[in-house]
Amino acid sequence: MRGAGGTQGGIGEFVLGLIMMCGGFYLLLNAISVNSSFGIGYSIFGFSMFGGHVSITTGMVMIPFMIGIGIIFYNSKNWLGWLLAGGSLTALIFGVIASIHFNLRSMSLFELIVILVLSMGGLGLFLRSLKTH
Repeated sequence: MRGAGGTQGGIGEFVLGLIMMCGGFYLLLNAISVNSSFGIGYSIFGFSMFGGHVSITTGMVMIPFMIGIGIIFYNSKNWLGWLLAGGSLTALIFGVIASIHFNLRSMSLFELIVILVLSMGGLGLFLRSLKTH
């Protein structure tokens, strides 16, 4: 009889490792809070030129988007409209992603050790079950 992953590895190790790994990663992801500082006047991109700093806000990104949408509605075969709309939408998505902040909540050392042992121990058992014994 073949074991986990088609090898001679143990099914018990596979199941126990999978349960431990899923539990540990669930607890780890549950301990992370996600915040964003994204808004209409928020600066999403900035660069320095000529000795000064220039910031591009989300409102500035919406202007070429609106122009591109207008061009698309006027003539849907115009590549400039699609370029403006697509480029602005891409810049907006990257701006939202860049404004995300991840924070690990306060926890005791015991909780952190339990999370790490479950995650990494489960991963080790899971991977060990995939090789032949």
